[in-house]
Amino acid sequence: MSNDFSYTYLVDSRSIDLFQQCRPSALLGFLQEAATRSSLTLNVSREEMIERHHAFWMLARIWYRLDRPLLGGEEVTITTWYRFGKGASMHRDFALYIDGVQVGEAVSTWVLADIVEHKLLRLSSFPEFAAAASVATEAERQQRPLPRVRLPKEMELAGPRKMRYSDTDMNHHVNNTRYADFACDAIGLEQLGQGKFVSSFQVDFLAECQAGETLDLYIAPSEGGVWYARGADQEGHNRFDASLSLSDLPEGLPERPWEKLF
Repeated sequence: MSNDFSYTYLVDSRSIDLFQQCRPSALLGFLQEAATRSSLTLNVSREEMIERHHAFWMLARIWYRLDRPLLGGEEVTITTWYRFGKGASMHRDFALYIDGVQVGEAVSTWVLADIVEHKLLRLSSFPEFAAAASVATEAERQQRPLPRVRLPKEMELAGPRKMRYSDTDMNHHVNNTRYADFACDAIGLEQLGQGKFVSSFQVDFLAECQAGETLDLYIAPSEGGVWYARGADQEGHNRFDASLSLSDLPEGLPERPWEKLF
């Protein structure tokens, strides 16, 4: 059984921003959807793990890097595979292609937790992963690390953000992709993004949020076009940390591919 899985997504009108680029939150959605579809082919989906082991998947951290923006009207093929990890965490890798040319990469870290106590479980206790690891391909043996975001000591308050119905998902908490929107909103990407694109993005999920809660969003710029954001609850506990890099648009991008959407 191969660990590799590929799926192609259209960057449609729901996924693009005012610059006709795929929003970071939409790209995170593509990556997580590819991971979900891959888990189904490997018989380790959320529902199957709950049924067999009373355990469920939690996304702990995700990062991506792009050579150029994904534009509205383009189709991006995402190939993904997981790396068998030690302890309670597992890395899943991604490669992104447009017209057969790789334009980016991504890594995510996942953990399995007990559905009742939310206690993290060791992956070695699940026979499904030991079997899949025995047929790992060379690509699956990549060892790119994914350390936590290191925030600056000094950050300024950008404002509060109340969690609403539209932020939630089937798990009754704020959807993972929405934190990318919170970070981009906090730094004012609608003003900073002209002539730029988000060339890398990482978010660390530290604690769940639910509708009705309010986060205080903090930001800090750094040298080289890197921005940082974090969301803290009313008691001052961090719920997410994020970093993103803004780069100049490269030359040679397709001209107005988004017109085919309309």
